Amino acid sequence: MTHIGELAALATALCWSFGSICFTISSRAVGSNVVNRLRIALALILLMITHMILYGQIIPLDATPGQWFWFALSGFIGFTLGDSLLFRSFVLVGPRISMLMMALAPVIGTVLAWAFLNEYLTVAKIAAITVTLIGITLVVTERRQEDEPGRRRWTGILIGIGAASGQALGLLLSKKGLAEGISPISGNLIRLIAATSTMWFAAVIFGRVTSTIRSLRNRRAVWAIMGGAILGPFVGVGLSLVAIQHSYIGVASTIMALPPIFLIPLSRFVFKEKISARGVIGTIIALSGVALLFLL
Repeated sequence: MTHIGELAALATALCWSFGSICFTISSRAVGSNVVNRLRIALALILLMITHMILYGQIIPLDATPGQWFWFALSGFIGFTLGDSLLFRSFVLVGPRISMLMMALAPVIGTVLAWAFLNEYLTVAKIAAITVTLIGITLVVTERRQEDEPGRRRWTGILIGIGAASGQALGLLLSKKGLAEGISPISGNLIRLIAATSTMWFAAVIFGRVTSTIRSLRNRRAVWAIMGGAILGPFVGVGLSLVAIQHSYIGVASTIMALPPIFLIPLSRFVFKEKISARGVIGTIIALSGVALLFLL
């Protein structure tokens, strides 16, 4: 099938858009760390069942030590650290601004490759990065009466940038694991195993297990977590690995950066957020810069 990577990336963007709505609702109800722990455990169970059906193994026992290393590290950085920051950003500034910060992931990935891998940064790429930053600046510097207080808003924005950094590193590490020959489903399962283990180990150490389980009494939050877990780490991340396996990581990352566009009408409908012309224009400019970064 032609363009399977690009189609998988588009499906990923849709999953992450709707998933971010679910996680924002649940994070505001029971807290971002609780949501991250519960949704990652649920996604792990679902993917283990899927892996058993497809491959006859509950976990990828035939994966090499190198594959376990790269995907486990990717899961820790992408899920444990990156998504923890993202969910906190959801609480502080909402899904639209948070996911716009996530559009920085391919930009950050390019800069990291230039800094640590000595990949040449052309004038065209520098221009594309500048366009992206201009668009994001237009959105985040807009002052509106209904916005959160300045300190809370900028904290959410900075946390969102941290989440984008986690996603960029996670994708690069996953690409390394996929290069050794393994299915995206198996790779994603290893990521989830690593993330779930570290999150719940930390919960035990800091005495957060009881409070996390107690949060299950909030039915609205539970349904939102279930929806987000299915759309995010179960289906969405699996599709993202298919995308980077069958397409250039830059092209896939560009398409997967589309959620801020999808979230303009979704945020207006679900959260009654007022979307200004400046917000729409800034978002389009930012995503155009991301596209130019890899498609020129």
